[in-house]
Order: sequence, then structure tokens, then C-alpha cells
Amino acid sequence: MKLDLQAIETFLRVVELGGVSRAAEALALSKSVVSKRLSDLEQQLGAKLLHRSTRKVGPTENGLRFYQQAKGALRDLHEAAEAATFNDSGLRGRLQMLAPMSFGTLWLAPLLAEFMCLHRELEVTLHLDDRISDFEREGYDLCVRISHIGDSALIARKLASSNRVLCCSPDYAARHGVPEQIEELLAHDCIGYSNVSSGQFWSFETCDAAGDLLSIAPRGRFASNNGEVMCAMALAGQGLALLPSFIVHRHLRDGSLIEVLPQARAQAYAVYALYPRSSRASRKVLALCDFLQQRLANPPWENA
Repeated sequence: MKLDLQAIETFLRVVELGGVSRAAEALALSKSVVSKRLSDLEQQLGAKLLHRSTRKVGPTENGLRFYQQAKGALRDLHEAAEAATFNDSGLRGRLQMLAPMSFGTLWLAPLLAEFMCLHRELEVTLHLDDRISDFEREGYDLCVRISHIGDSALIARKLASSNRVLCCSPDYAARHGVPEQIEELLAHDCIGYSNVSSGQFWSFETCDAAGDLLSIAPRGRFASNNGEVMCAMALAGQGLALLPSFIVHRHLRDGSLIEVLPQARAQAYAVYALYPRSSRASRKVLALCDFLQQRLANPPWENA
């Protein structure tokens, strides 16, 4: 039986993205081309692979089995092609990445540009989204995340530390004063992070022997799902913000923001590169992880 690899790849994207329209957009194809490839594949296999409805497209039982085996087989095929064509010009092929928006624009994009100069036949797609998603199911090879990592299904490689700083503008401090104790934050305008439920709490390390965390629910008139927007509001004197040092370090250095409660240590995070434990990482993924670890071994935002 001769199967069309393009049709198989199209089927995988439809399953991963949950619909023909989204797969067509991701593959830069028309919906009619995607539908034709799916129909041809089902005809070649003599089996129905997808349940189709007006709201959702999902795999049948046969389709799910085919998806699980075909995904691994295609990954092996692409890795074999990479190994066969690897030469002195470096890596080649496609790399799909997912990363948070602020870190992606401020730090990751310049590093990717440098990496691509070293590997001129490599194609990279970087999707920026602060939301946590099932990036493997959505077809990404590598994900960069800033958080605590506890998912055993993922291999996590730490790229850098990411301390968080409580800060405000000098103008806000002059008008409202600054808190001297953590509990006093409740009397201030606080700029919130709306993207995740944990963003509704600010956690600080206590100085007692137990090492517990003291958490408060900040109050304020403004919240955003993006750190750079929150920083802009802090610069405009709209309140206190708890932000990663990779966003605010230059403003702290030039005095446009000042640190508040420096004796209180906010719960720290780290920057991780993630890829699935269930599959072998490609040469491209491992090479990029090595490169990012080297470049971020001494994060410039922590040493400014």
C-alpha cells in the first residue's frame, strides 16, 4: 500500500488542532485541499479516521490508533532525513516553538536570530502565548515556560533563573508612600496579572525557620495578561507591580522604577525549555536547548 506522506501529516495536524479550519491555517492550505487529503487517506486505508461535526473534528478509534503510530513513525522518518542531510552548514528542517510573549520578544527572539545565523538551513516558527497549553498535541517541538515545573510527562531543562521584583514608579511612591510590611500592600493599588488564577496572589518567602510562604490577594483597578503592559502601567504611576526581573531590570537601573519591600523575597520562578519525555528529542531541539543554556548561563537581567 502506497500512502501519501502529505496526507498523513495533514491528518496529524487536524487531530492535534481539533479541526479542518485550524489545520488549514497552520499548513497555509485551503480547507478544500485539507478535506481532499483526508478523504484520500481514508480511501487508501479503507477506514474512517475522523468523526466530523459542525462543531468539532475528532479521531475515531481506528483514527486514534493510526495517529499514535503514524506520529512516531513520521518523527523517526524526519530524524532519519535530518541525519542523512546533516552537513557542515549545520542543522536543517523545521522547528516549531512556543514561548511566553514578553520573554519571547525581549530575549528569545534575538537569541533565535543568532542561532539561525549558525544554522542557515533551519526554519523556525515561534508562537508567543502566555497561556499554558498542550503544546505537543498542538504540534510544537519545544516549549519555553517560566514557572515551577512538576509535570513528569515533560523533560525540563533549566535555562535561567527568573526572580520577581515588587516595584513602582517614583511618582507613585511620592503620592502614596511605599509599604514597609507585606500586609500593608492591601492598602495600595496593585497591578494584577490576569492570565492564571495564581496571578491573583502574591507569595513572599518568610524569614521564620519553617520557610513558609506568605500570600496576599492584591487589590487594584487594573490587571493584564501581559507583563510588558503591567510594566507600562507601573511606569505611568498606576500602582505596584510584581514583575520578573527580565522585564524591569533596565527600569530599575535607570531609576524609572524603584524596588519596594526589598527585604521581602517574592516566590521565584525559572526559565525552562520543555519537551515530551515520551518521545526522543530531535537533533534540532537538543542543539537549541544547549545553545540557550550557554547564552543564558549568566542572565543579563540578574547581573545588571
